[in-house]
Amino acid sequence: VQLQASGGGLVQAGGSLRLSCAASGRTFTNYAMGWFRQAPGKEREFVTATSWRGISTYYADSVKGRFTISRDNAKNMVSLQMNSLKPEDTAVYYCAVAAEMFRTPTRAREYDHWGQGTLVTVSS
Repeated sequence: VQLQASGGGLVQAGGSLRLSCAASGRTFTNYAMGWFRQAPGKEREFVTATSWRGISTYYADSVKGRFTISRDNAKNMVSLQMNSLKPEDTAVYYCAVAAEMFRTPTRAREYDHWGQGTLVTVSS
């Protein structure tokens, strides 16, 4: 089982980036998928998650209205569109798959498959 995240990079404040995460090795159709991030010197934090069918989505308050998560079960992929980026969004972003079917958790310990992370740097 492998999650491959891509799309990170350097962007100016106010800009946009789109992250993608491709899952391989098995299907995750019945599992929620999420994005977390970890800034230097800080703990990993929840960013957003989408339910197994993509009908329900959840966002951290800090990204509501700016970030949008979506998934394509046919392609076993999840994406994160990030708009109006701020310097405080700078972090390594990780995609993850929930450990339990049909639930959409927001805590990192409830996810058991993780991508390698992709660095997003927002300059002021």
